[in-house]
Amino acid sequence: MNSSEWLLRGVQSVSKGLKFKRNEVGAINLKSAAKARPMAAVAPPMAEPPSAPVLATAGPIAKNSRSTRERLKAVLKHKEEALSPRVLRRTLVELQSVVDSQVSEVEGGRRARNISIWYASATPEQRRDAWLLMSEQFAPNAEKVKAARDHYEASLGTPEEGQAEIRLRRAFVSPRTRLLQRFSAFPEGMRFLVDMRAELLPHLKTEKRLLALDSELENLFSTWFDVAFLELRRISWDSPASLIEKLIKYEAVHAIKSWADVKNRLDSDRRCYGFFHPHLPDEPLIFVEVALVDELADAITPLLDELAAASDLGKATTAIFYSISSTQTGLRGVSFGDSLIKRVVETLRAEFPRLKVFSTLSPIPGFRAWLAKQAGAMIDQLSDKERQILGRALEQQPPTPAAFLAAGDKVLQLDEKSPVRRMLMHCAASYLGRQFDNGRPLDAVARFHLSNGARIERLNWAGDISAKGLKQSYGLMVNYLYDLKRLDKYRGLMAQGKIPVAPKVEDLYI
Repeated sequence: MNSSEWLLRGVQSVSKGLKFKRNEVGAINLKSAAKARPMAAVAPPMAEPPSAPVLATAGPIAKNSRSTRERLKAVLKHKEEALSPRVLRRTLVELQSVVDSQVSEVEGGRRARNISIWYASATPEQRRDAWLLMSEQFAPNAEKVKAARDHYEASLGTPEEGQAEIRLRRAFVSPRTRLLQRFSAFPEGMRFLVDMRAELLPHLKTEKRLLALDSELENLFSTWFDVAFLELRRISWDSPASLIEKLIKYEAVHAIKSWADVKNRLDSDRRCYGFFHPHLPDEPLIFVEVALVDELADAITPLLDELAAASDLGKATTAIFYSISSTQTGLRGVSFGDSLIKRVVETLRAEFPRLKVFSTLSPIPGFRAWLAKQAGAMIDQLSDKERQILGRALEQQPPTPAAFLAAGDKVLQLDEKSPVRRMLMHCAASYLGRQFDNGRPLDAVARFHLSNGARIERLNWAGDISAKGLKQSYGLMVNYLYDLKRLDKYRGLMAQGKIPVAPKVEDLYI
């Protein structure tokens, strides 16, 4: 009996109303089985990422649930378990058959695809059982690892050291690695694995048994999606409509509201570039939107104005990166955003030699939440005179955090001399330039750009007065400058725990 037959028989025991018909020689009739399924179950496997509502309705894995080792030895399943011990054993056999050393890569890939077909119609709970099998039953051989490690330690400083190291490396290569590699062998396999990890990630906090599988996927993706294998493409208004629809879908910084909006972002004075992988040719992994202008931008509204005339490219001296969006949750932890910016800078300089300034206009997504907790501490850092001035503006002496935060909501009513406005700017400068989390900048966007060699160039009041901008940062935005001659210098400062900041921003510190 081949792998697909085993798997379909396993599905029979967990799928209500599913009746397989056999042909005259006793093999499962796949066509008849498909007819017996609901229509939604016979869609092409993993053609699209699993829908969010399905994942949202699935509860966490029970904390006290049995390990797959215990379940494989059992006879009856517990209430919270999706697959019975019998079906779990058959599923394990199917997974093991994928990595059978006696079958070719092609046959292994075919078997993996059969499993992906089952997975596409499985419930979230059944999928989790498959994850647990992959994570717990395909670990490295502990005895081989111990023997290889002992041999390596004994060989240190001898001519055998190199050979012992090779043996140790091979011992750490788990069957799980080979299993996942076989899944990548069939055409839709890469899509399947990326989507599977996207499903897996929300469960890691409550189910530590899945960490090994997640780590294995992340390590493989770091190799498979290395920038050496990615293609940089420009996305324009002439690109296929399906690709432009992906921009609308995945834009994560400034939501695209209409086709007119997206057309404006792809106009003659705009550029959009994305990284593409050969196995996901029609979907950008990450993309950046760029405005070509003649000065450093201080607000997002003019850049997104659909009625504004296109800028004169002959006068453009500045490239503003105003949106960078990753599209694949399953590739979390795989870094290629910094390489994207570098490649885009090179491409733009080749097309527009007049460009001298490369900067972002970025949101400050964590500022408001941070200030809600730290407002009191920031007020305490003021001198007595500064505290009195702020209190008079708030009509409350001494000034309280609640009064200050409430006044900050009146962004458009605060003029340049407003003590509340100045205090918000002081706090934002401190948040970006002085706050760390495990030695890295606290703000996620700042962490990304500063680690790539940028510096904090300027804070912009009322840079984004949209509902989202006000909710995130009281409307404040920041420019991160990519000075091509000082990227290594600024990276060096970051390595020393010093955030590179322009003098005008340093002046805002309390």
